Amino acid sequence: MTKPPLTLYLAAPRGFCAGVDRAIKIVEMAIEKWGAPVYVRHEIVHNKFVVDGLRDKGAVFVEELSECPDDRPVIFSAHGVPKSVPSAAQARNMIYVDATCPLVSKVHIEAQRHADAGLQIIMIGHAGHPETIGTMGQLPEGDVLLVETPEDVATVAVRDDARLAYVTQTTLSVDDTADIVAALQARFPAIIGPHKEDICYATTNRQEAVKAMAPKCDAMLVVGAPNSSNSKRLVEVGARAGCAYAQLVQRADDIDWRALEGIGSIGITAGASAPEVLINEVIDAFKARYDVTTDLVETAQENVEFKVPRVLRQPA
Repeated sequence: MTKPPLTLYLAAPRGFCAGVDRAIKIVEMAIEKWGAPVYVRHEIVHNKFVVDGLRDKGAVFVEELSECPDDRPVIFSAHGVPKSVPSAAQARNMIYVDATCPLVSKVHIEAQRHADAGLQIIMIGHAGHPETIGTMGQLPEGDVLLVETPEDVATVAVRDDARLAYVTQTTLSVDDTADIVAALQARFPAIIGPHKEDICYATTNRQEAVKAMAPKCDAMLVVGAPNSSNSKRLVEVGARAGCAYAQLVQRADDIDWRALEGIGSIGITAGASAPEVLINEVIDAFKARYDVTTDLVETAQENVEFKVPRVLRQPA
């Protein structure tokens, strides 16, 4: 039987970003330096395949520092942690390595700088997301207020309209965030924003590639985890940019082939914590069923690299 033809649009950039790459490297180097087990507070990045792979090498994933023994190293995830976490680790004389993405750390420093200047912070983010918890936890309770939608802006209760600044989670939808910023500026004209946008380069680049790809596609798949904020945003961006069917899949086994019956083109991208091996697995699944022609949709090139902490570059 001849396979039906299919144009497969492949977004670039896609998949791993520099912060995720660095975080995974930190866990691997820590296991190499100190031996297993090495404890990791929260999933190092939001991807089951990556986490399972590190677990096989000797990483133990926990949700709280209280679950870690005093005598083994602990790593803080790429999403960042409240200030209370490293303080508690220091109090217990633990060896700890902070794998917080440097672009998230930049937001933490920004929030602290605004607070030192006497400003109250409004954070644009998702309640309960580890990055939001980490950023809000840089300052005492009440110093950072959370808004998730433009509607939230109307009801947020601030101390002083004239002494405000805002920061954002790094993995949000660029367009949604712009709407919330506009609402903040309309209600609080004196509010101070970041010198440089908080949404990270990788999130922005992946969303731009999806916007360029989506109008060409009958359907679009985003390879990523259901708890990955940036992956979920890519699905929303694809749907908004004109793709009739946009879905999140963790790997090839999750593809709903019945929903894709009759398509002539498919767009494939991946969130910043999805490894290339899972993207290739999805591409191979389409090649097994279709006569595939691949077309790269490249909107940017990335050459960002972040160094691992010095403690890991020194001999044990």
